[in-house]
Amino acid sequence: MLVSKQQALDYHNGPKPGKIEITPTKPCRTQRDLSMAYTPGVAEPCLEIQANPSDAYKYTSRGNLVAVISNGTAVLGLGDIGALAGKPVMEGKAVLFKRFADVDVFDIEVNSHNPDDVIKLCQLLEPTFGGINLEDIKAPDCFYIEETLRKTMKIPVFHDDQHGTAIISGAALLNGIEVVGKDISKVRVVFNGAGAAGIACAEHYIRLGVKPENILLCDSKGVVYKGRKEGMNPYKERFAQPTHLRTLAEALVDADIFAGLSVKGALTPDMVRSMAENPIVFAMANPDPEITYEEAKACRPDVIIATGRSDYPNQVNNVLGFPFIFRGALDVRAVAINAEMEMAATRALANLAKEDVPDSVCRAYGVERLRFGREYLIPKPFDPRVLMWEASAVAEAAMKTGVAQKPVDIAEYREQLERRLGKAHEVSRMMVQKARTNPKQVVFPEGDNEKILRACHALLEEKIAKPILLGDTETVKARAGELGLDIAGAIIVDPAISALRDRYIHELFRLRQRRGVSLTEARKLIEDRNVFGSMMVHMGDAEALVSGVTQHFSDTIRPALQIVRMREGLHRVSGCYAVITRKGDVYFLADTSVNIEPTAEDLVEIALCTAHTARRFDIKPHVAMLSFSSFGSVNHPICTKVRRAVELLHYADPTLIVDGEIMADEALSPELIEQRYPFSSLKGGANVLIFPDLTSANIACKLLTKIGTSETIGPILMGMSRPVHVLQPAATVEDIVNVAAIAVVDAQENDVYAQVHKNGQEAALVTQDSLPEM
Repeated sequence: MLVSKQQALDYHNGPKPGKIEITPTKPCRTQRDLSMAYTPGVAEPCLEIQANPSDAYKYTSRGNLVAVISNGTAVLGLGDIGALAGKPVMEGKAVLFKRFADVDVFDIEVNSHNPDDVIKLCQLLEPTFGGINLEDIKAPDCFYIEETLRKTMKIPVFHDDQHGTAIISGAALLNGIEVVGKDISKVRVVFNGAGAAGIACAEHYIRLGVKPENILLCDSKGVVYKGRKEGMNPYKERFAQPTHLRTLAEALVDADIFAGLSVKGALTPDMVRSMAENPIVFAMANPDPEITYEEAKACRPDVIIATGRSDYPNQVNNVLGFPFIFRGALDVRAVAINAEMEMAATRALANLAKEDVPDSVCRAYGVERLRFGREYLIPKPFDPRVLMWEASAVAEAAMKTGVAQKPVDIAEYREQLERRLGKAHEVSRMMVQKARTNPKQVVFPEGDNEKILRACHALLEEKIAKPILLGDTETVKARAGELGLDIAGAIIVDPAISALRDRYIHELFRLRQRRGVSLTEARKLIEDRNVFGSMMVHMGDAEALVSGVTQHFSDTIRPALQIVRMREGLHRVSGCYAVITRKGDVYFLADTSVNIEPTAEDLVEIALCTAHTARRFDIKPHVAMLSFSSFGSVNHPICTKVRRAVELLHYADPTLIVDGEIMADEALSPELIEQRYPFSSLKGGANVLIFPDLTSANIACKLLTKIGTSETIGPILMGMSRPVHVLQPAATVEDIVNVAAIAVVDAQENDVYAQVHKNGQEAALVTQDSLPEM
C-alpha cells in the first residue's frame, strides 16, 4: 500500500518521536520498590549470576531480548545511507518483533563500514542479549560477519536479509511445486540477484531438495559461470556453472522457477513466456517487483506468482520468519540458529498453508475464503496461528539438533505461545476488514476538518467506506490539497447550495412541526451540518453519519436523535467502548456516553446492545452487571437496581451469559469467582462490563486509557435506527477510521435487517413491553 511522504513523517514524529519505548515490568512506586530495583536489593541477583551465569535468564530480561544490529550499508531499497539514517528501519524491526512474537529489542546502529568493528561489538555485547539479528549490512560483508559470529558466540545470530527471505520463499517453493505436480529434484531454478538474499535463497533451496546443478545464478553482469572474473566473490563462485548461457533471458528458457531478488522490471513478459509449463515466479524485489502480478498473469495464465507486496496473492514477507524464529530459539535458550531450525520454519509455514483457514483470518484480509492453491501458497502475516506453528517447530528442531539448553514440552509450549498475544490482539482492525467487504456511504458533517480529511483519505485508500464530506467544495478541496491528500473518490456536498436542501427543509419541518419547529426555523436549522447530515441518513442519501471532532457530544447527538431516531422497540440509545489491554484482552464497557442514571430496564437494553456489539467483534459476550457489592453483600438502591436488571436479562435472553451484581475486580478474576461464587455463570471472567451509571463507566474508561495504557475503540453508539457515531474532540485519525468502519458494518447489518423485515421475519431485541411487570 502506498503512503505519502507526509503521512510517513507524521507517523514517525508524533505523538512521541520514534516507534518504541521501554516499559518497566516491576513496580517502582515506593522506597521499598526502589531499594529492590536498584541498590541495595539488586546486589542479590548480581551475586547469584556471578556464581551461576545461567541465572541471568532467571533474574534479567536477557532471555527475551534481541539486538537488531546494522551499520546502514544496505538499507531496504535505499542503499548505503549510514547507521543513523537507518535507525527508523531498525526501530521498525523492533516493532515487528514485539507485535508478532512478543520479543523485546534494542536497536543498535554501528557507525562503521569495517565488518570487524561490527563483529567485535557483537561479541562484546553477548552478555546483554539472548540473540543477535543482523540487519541491512551489505554483501559480502554480511556473510563474513555472520559466519564469524556464529563460530565465536553462544547465542543465536541470524542475518534476516539472507535467511528470512530464503525461509519464507522456501515455503512458497515447496507448495508451488506441489500444486503444479513437479519433482523438486528435477526443477530448474534461475536466480536474479546475487547479494545476501539471493545467495542465501539458493543455499536454502538446495537444502530443500533442489539440485545444485539445476541452479543458475544471475547478477547485474549476467549469468555467473565458471571462469567469469568480473564482479565475482567466493560466495558467487560456489554457484558458478559450466554453461554457455550469458544473459538472464537465455537462462530462463524452459526454466521452471524464477527467484528474483533484484530490481523492478528485471523480468519481462517475453522471459516469462519462454519458461516451462506452469512456471513459478518469485518476484521479490522491494518495493516494486521484477514483474507485476497483472503483467505475469497476462502473458502466462498458468503462472504461479509471489511478490513482496501485500496487495497481491502470495506475499513473501520476512515478518513471517524472524519474529517466530527468534521466539522459538529464545524459549529453548538455543546457542545458535542452525540450518535445521531454518528448514523447520520453512516446513511449518508450508504445512500451515494447507490447513483450513479460520474465518477470522479471511475476514482480516477482506476475502470470503482462503484455500491452499495457486493464489495461497503461504500463510498471511496476520494469521495468529503462525506463532504457534513456526516458533514451536523451530524450538523442536533446536532440541533435536542439540543446540537447546532448556528443552520444553512442545504441547505445553504451544499453549504458552497462544497465551502470549491473547485471543484478540488484532481486534482493533477486525471491523476495518469487515467494512471492506461492502463499503457504505458515510457522511462527515465536519468535511473541512484536517483530521476528518486525513481519515477519509485512509478510508478511500483502504476501501473501507465511501465518504461524503459536507462543506464548501472549494474550501474542502483546497484544504485537502494543502495536506497533500487525494480525496478524489469522496463526494463533497455543500449544504448551502445543494439540490437536496429544499427537500430536506420540508421533511425536517414535517418531522419536527409538533415539536415547535416552524418552516422558517427549519430553514435555519438546516444550516447546521449535523442536521443536514442527519437528514441525508434519514432520507437514504447516506448510510451512516460520523461527527463530533469539533463539537460537544450533545450538539452532535441531538440532531441525530431528533431526525434519525432510535431503533424500533428501544427506549434508549447508549454508548460503549472496546478496551484493548497491552496483553491483547478485549473488554466492552457501557454505558460510557449517554445515560446518566439508567434504570434497571435501561440497563437491560444497554447490556443486550453491548453483547451484540461484542459478537460483531467475534467475541462471545460474558456480561458482568457491575456495582460496589457482589451478590447481595450490600443493601442499597443502586445494588438493588443492578440485581433487578440481572433478573430481567435472564428473562429477556436466557442464552446470554450474564451475572451480577458483582464488583469489577471480582468480575475480571476467574480465580476469585471460582473460589467465592462457584454458583456464578461467569466462569472464566467477564468481557462485557455494564456499569450502574454514566459517571462510573465514563471515569473507568478514561482511567484505563490514560493510566492503564489501554487502547480504545469508540465511542460506539448503540440503538439508533441507522448508524450514527459521535467522535470525541480528542479523536485521532486512527480513531475516526475505526469508528467509520464500525458505522459501515452497522450499515451492512441494517441491510440484512431490512431484508429480513421485508420477508416478514421478526428479529428484534426484547423491549420493556415484553419484560415482567415490576
